[in-house]
Amino acid sequence: MLKEKLIAIKASTKVPTILVVGDLMVDHYIKGKATRLSPEAPVPVVNLRSEYSTLGGAGNVIQNLLGLQASVIVGGVIGDDFGGQQLVDILAETPVNMTSIVKDKNRATTLKTRIFVDGHHLARVDRENTDHLPSHLEEELLASITPLINQADIVVLSDYNKGLLSPSLTRRVIAEARKAGKKVMVDPKGNNFNKYQGANIIKPNKHELAIAAKMDEIKDFEDLQNAARIILETTEVEQLVVTLSEEGIMIFDSNGHTALPVKATDVFDVTGAGDTVLATIAYFLSHGFLLSEACELANHAAAIVIRQIGSATTTVDEIIEEIELEQKRIQFLN
Repeated sequence: MLKEKLIAIKASTKVPTILVVGDLMVDHYIKGKATRLSPEAPVPVVNLRSEYSTLGGAGNVIQNLLGLQASVIVGGVIGDDFGGQQLVDILAETPVNMTSIVKDKNRATTLKTRIFVDGHHLARVDRENTDHLPSHLEEELLASITPLINQADIVVLSDYNKGLLSPSLTRRVIAEARKAGKKVMVDPKGNNFNKYQGANIIKPNKHELAIAAKMDEIKDFEDLQNAARIILETTEVEQLVVTLSEEGIMIFDSNGHTALPVKATDVFDVTGAGDTVLATIAYFLSHGFLLSEACELANHAAAIVIRQIGSATTTVDEIIEEIELEQKRIQFLN
């Protein structure tokens, strides 16, 4: 059934437009070899072999949406610095609408530099400012985003807790989206999910859910149910999509829960898998799929990207192939 719906999408001329508002980052990679220790300190001397930058944070959600052939509008704040220019240069190579990216001269663009030596992750250096936006920048960003909401099929909030999505701005963006009749999906961070009140869907992982529900940890299904109930009641969102790593995805709403097991696969790197799940769900909801269908397809998409090293993306064609492979595995086992 899902495979047929995917084939129909490929034959359709509809291209969903998705507005992503969130923390924009640059992931900077330094890779090299080390054959000696420094005479200055007991640390390796890294001989640089390669260096490159990619989009991180909400930018990884954008890359995943582009891979699925969505039309993307982005809203966020960057610094007037080298990292910010790198981010703009990367986005300039794509068809993304960047008119709602605001520059702040007093803010550093979040830049994460990862150093790899002989394939091993040696260190990470972060440059960032996580303060909330000053009121004049919040007003500028909101004024820029608001007219674009009407163009979007769905609004996605990608919160990495880097200061952009303050309680004030988050609530105002959600209010504008609801006023325009647009569905809002949130990838949350932090211990204050109340700021997401009015959203349609929140997508935490198990650890994020425990923090928001003020629980030490979620040890079993009863804990999971209790945590989900707390968030559903306090945020009044319609649906909660909880990603459970190797246990798949669980959907909670006022009617109960739906479990979607993870798709069998080899795991090489889970980096960015949460962003893939978020983008995939938003994309297929924009095509009119049920949330349970979109989550099942997100499970397939996640299975594809975690077989690759680093933040990866997937396509509708690859998801169709993944479904076909799963059908063959089931037939073989039976």
